[in-house]
Amino acid sequence: MRRVLVSAFVSLDGVMQAPGAPEEDRSGGFAFGGWAFPLSDETIGAAMDAMFERPFDLLLGRKTYEIFASYWPFMTDTPIGARFEEVTKYVATRGGALPIPWANSVRLEGEAAEAIARLKREDGPDLLVQGSADLNQTLLAGGLIDELTVLTYPVLLGAGKRLFDGEARPGTLELVESEVSPKGVTIGRYRPAGPVETGSFGELPQLNDYERARRERFAREG
Repeated sequence: MRRVLVSAFVSLDGVMQAPGAPEEDRSGGFAFGGWAFPLSDETIGAAMDAMFERPFDLLLGRKTYEIFASYWPFMTDTPIGARFEEVTKYVATRGGALPIPWANSVRLEGEAAEAIARLKREDGPDLLVQGSADLNQTLLAGGLIDELTVLTYPVLLGAGKRLFDGEARPGTLELVESEVSPKGVTIGRYRPAGPVETGSFGELPQLNDYERARRERFAREG
């Protein structure tokens, strides 16, 4: 069995678009590409290096694949560039005609959720997801993520592609590990821990007319 391990750079208001460079992804008029760079440091670098220590293959959405394929094949003189070159890159894309020129790239056929579920049942290394905002929505909706590492940066971006965009399957997460960088980036590693549990901090002594009317109004308003 293979695990799906997702990592994401996220602003405090949940945006994950184009953290690495100004021209990384300007879709939707996004104007803050490269927002993660000024807040990165050795703590962030060590956290990223730890993700790539164990054997892995890459699982990427179409847009992130294109971003990576235009950069990393030309950086094979770096440790991570050389590692990315040799691993298998699985590409989830609806565009059957999309060129996948990067060495060891494999196009996932059919519905992404079904194809990834099949991959998980196979023997092999972990599947690491980098970036891939749209693919993450599929993974979250399908309950296909085994571990989620979120690096939350103290910056507000307003609009942009988000890690959590309303499609996540409800559930509780267990915090496995956490760290805060000197520049205030919180690094949290989470694993699924079961269904959402609910409760109350306190109950009214009795259900009064005002509270009854409030509940009914809220239910109508949606």
